[in-house]
Amino acid sequence: MSDTIRKGRSFKVEWPTVALIAFCYGLWAFAGLFLWPTLPLIALLIMAVAISLHSSLTHEVLHGHPTRNAHINEAFVFLPIGLVWPYRRFKTLHLRHHADERLTDPMDDPESYYQALWKHETMPRWLRTLLRANNTMVGRFILGPWLSSIGFIIGDAKLVLSGDRSVRRAWTLHIAGLAVVMPLAIYGFGIPFWLYVLVPVWLGQSMIAIRTFAEHQWDENPEGRTVIVERTPLAFLFLNNNLHFVHHASPTVAWYRLPRMFRERRDEWVRLNKGYVFPNYFAMLKAYAFRAKEPVVHPVLRATPQCGGAQMWSQSRGQTETLPRDEAAQRMAHSP
Repeated sequence: MSDTIRKGRSFKVEWPTVALIAFCYGLWAFAGLFLWPTLPLIALLIMAVAISLHSSLTHEVLHGHPTRNAHINEAFVFLPIGLVWPYRRFKTLHLRHHADERLTDPMDDPESYYQALWKHETMPRWLRTLLRANNTMVGRFILGPWLSSIGFIIGDAKLVLSGDRSVRRAWTLHIAGLAVVMPLAIYGFGIPFWLYVLVPVWLGQSMIAIRTFAEHQWDENPEGRTVIVERTPLAFLFLNNNLHFVHHASPTVAWYRLPRMFRERRDEWVRLNKGYVFPNYFAMLKAYAFRAKEPVVHPVLRATPQCGGAQMWSQSRGQTETLPRDEAAQRMAHSP
């Protein structure tokens, strides 16, 4: 490959994503500056949409978009209007989550909603009750943002106190971003801090919880662990991550290319993910609004502190399991 071609690829910019990031921050600022003084409720709701979109854009950025430069990408989403998640922590944990052979493992998958049996048995009754409610779709919408945020902050506080420099640096950068966002929201827009947290931040995370509610389930085959939700008016807000299996099979593909990739080979995608498909989120809501989709305790993995994840579970049954990603999915992911 010539130096010219190599240089051209290294400076490639995905302009739809750049434009969407500008739109996201612009929408947030417009709501705060111009709508909050006269239409405060509308302003707060629009800011919630912006926060939800910012979360989706942060996810897009950590996968190597919209440029090939990680520092430039991070700068695009540096201002944390959603308050809670430091970008570098989200990136570290989410990329670990993308080890598909470990999906849903309560210890190895940072985004698993399953609990290890031995840990669950030590939890107070009130927490186990909250976790059961959190496994319904309505419960996830209401409780999910608080449970995940509080648990994450407590866990990271322990890491910082133990001397983890990478976590401390991630939080230092995050706090620098908050030092811009919070004065702007509180003093520039005039929105009380408590109200900003209780409406835009909470609601913005709750909208993301709609997408994450059923993204993954336990299945002995890794390809059967990730959902496809075929159609939703929220696809734009989620940057097409409702097609989550397609994203997991091709995590470096830009958000605006996923729908076509799915449409062109729909039947093959559905076969590959073992039919874990919902037509839309309304069908999911009808089925699981007040009924748990999954048990709180992982049905197979981590029954004891000594019990390992998927590979050890297989070995205990005398199997040899390498859990590769389906080669057909890989071919589909990288085909033009």
